[in-house]
Amino acid sequence: MPKYEYTAVDARGKETSGEMESDSPAGAINKLKEMGYFPTKITEAGSGKGRKSKAASAAGGKKGGWQQMEINIPGITDRVNKKLLTIFTRQLATLIDAGLPLLRALRTLERQERNAALKKTITALAEAVEGGSTMSEAMQHHPRVFDRLYINMIRAGEAGGVLEVVLTRLAEFAEKAQKIRGKVLAASVYPIVVLTIAISILFFLMTYIVPKFQDIFRDLLEGAPLPPLTQAVMNTSKLIRENVLVVGGGVVLFVVLFNFLIKKVPAITRLWDNFKLNMPAFGPMIRKVGISRFTRTLGTLISSGVPILQGLMIVKETSGNRVIADAVQRVHDSVKEGESVVRPLEASKVFPPMVVSMIDVGEETGALPEMLMKIADNYDEEVDNAVAGITSLLEPMLIVFLAVVVGVIVVALFLPLVTILTKLGGAA
Repeated sequence: MPKYEYTAVDARGKETSGEMESDSPAGAINKLKEMGYFPTKITEAGSGKGRKSKAASAAGGKKGGWQQMEINIPGITDRVNKKLLTIFTRQLATLIDAGLPLLRALRTLERQERNAALKKTITALAEAVEGGSTMSEAMQHHPRVFDRLYINMIRAGEAGGVLEVVLTRLAEFAEKAQKIRGKVLAASVYPIVVLTIAISILFFLMTYIVPKFQDIFRDLLEGAPLPPLTQAVMNTSKLIRENVLVVGGGVVLFVVLFNFLIKKVPAITRLWDNFKLNMPAFGPMIRKVGISRFTRTLGTLISSGVPILQGLMIVKETSGNRVIADAVQRVHDSVKEGESVVRPLEASKVFPPMVVSMIDVGEETGALPEMLMKIADNYDEEVDNAVAGITSLLEPMLIVFLAVVVGVIVVALFLPLVTILTKLGGAA
């Protein structure tokens, strides 16, 4: 049996390559699809690097065919900005709602799109649809552009014949998510700027100004000891000047190592995510953002026709917090066993009693999607208030912090001057 070398990507867009035995290139393609991979190149072993087998190229039939797109997918590794994707989703929903067929709507958006990565993706989608594929099937070959939530909602919309409705919901979901993300980022800009300025000022004082005073004090005090506070500042200045590269390298190493550990070690990730949910000041806001994302995502999926078990698994992957993801996994296991959603939510201690009660009411009345969306809207408002509150609280705290630190340095530098002036007065 002949051997074939392949290059493929998985559902996360990670590229992999290897070799397998198959009776034909088409058989190799089918095997890769069964393994959960999307092949981008199939070559017969020993036929020459980069040369595609004739059978593999012909597997898709005519130009634009399904198999051809699997082997040569334009833009498969390109990333598309979330804002651009939201605009594309909104425009596609508008065109389909206006009565345009899906293929014509895609071709229309393809002609007017100026972003190269998104244009390639739309072209690939249009060619796949023209070749007989559904929209959701075509999107599966662009995992870096369309996530599982997007693809499953599109599949549910196609099955229910309400694609334009689902696209509109997707656009609204993305817009609200971006709005929350933007507010959180905007709230973090001010403290980051103030801290950067504060650190720059302190570095300048400790490495340039303080050493000059040290030389002056050495000459005028004639060997007399410095006040304890002044000596402490001088020692700190010396430590910073002599070890600036070591300290800087240590900080960078710590940040890199910390990021690696929280991404690669599940136990550390869980501890860090739990700390974020319970940390002072920022914890309540982070918890509210997580609850809003959970309820809005699950509500949008269920209302679009996605089965609740599948929706819970998608929510788990998109939660962004390991503690919340674990809670969602327990909810999934409970629902799978035919039990209620409420009990594992309450046991997780992540969701407030009010949220659990509203979900319980929604489950009892058969209006769970609507209740989830109401919770999301309510928590979006609470996030707005939390962001405003934290911003107003951080401003005076950072100003006071900067004033205290600079004030301590100034006082430390003036204490020896008082001693010097006293000596000069006594000598006079």
